[in-house]
Amino acid sequence: MTKRKALAAALLACSAFAAPAAAQSSRVQIKGELVDTWCSVTGIMFALGTAHHQCAVWCAVGGIPVSIKDKDGNYFMVLRIEEAESNSANPRYVKIQSHEVSVDGELIERDGVKYLFVTKVLDDQGVVNLTHADNGIQPFGN
Repeated sequence: MTKRKALAAALLACSAFAAPAAAQSSRVQIKGELVDTWCSVTGIMFALGTAHHQCAVWCAVGGIPVSIKDKDGNYFMVLRIEEAESNSANPRYVKIQSHEVSVDGELIERDGVKYLFVTKVLDDQGVVNLTHADNGIQPFGN
């Protein structure tokens, strides 16, 4: 009987460490501004458009995750863009940082976070959020 109890206890302990089920993905098209997640989410400084463009580039180069922020204020953390081999400090992010983009990709939501694997950038409008006249240039504003 002791062996059965030990086996049952071991199985119970192993099940506690089992990996959670994989999240389901869905195909989406998202439109919004590519932002650096650190400044935009924390509000540490004004973090939109032309006022924040250079800082957003530095963050992307430094490996800070980038997200697409849609018009409703939802953030979609970009884990991969197109056929990029690297995810962090990716030169592709730097070229389109602060741009208004439309993308097609796979969305995975887990624990309240929206992760996006961008398959294709459908449209790139460039930096359209002209905020520097009102907010100076960040992080070294007027």
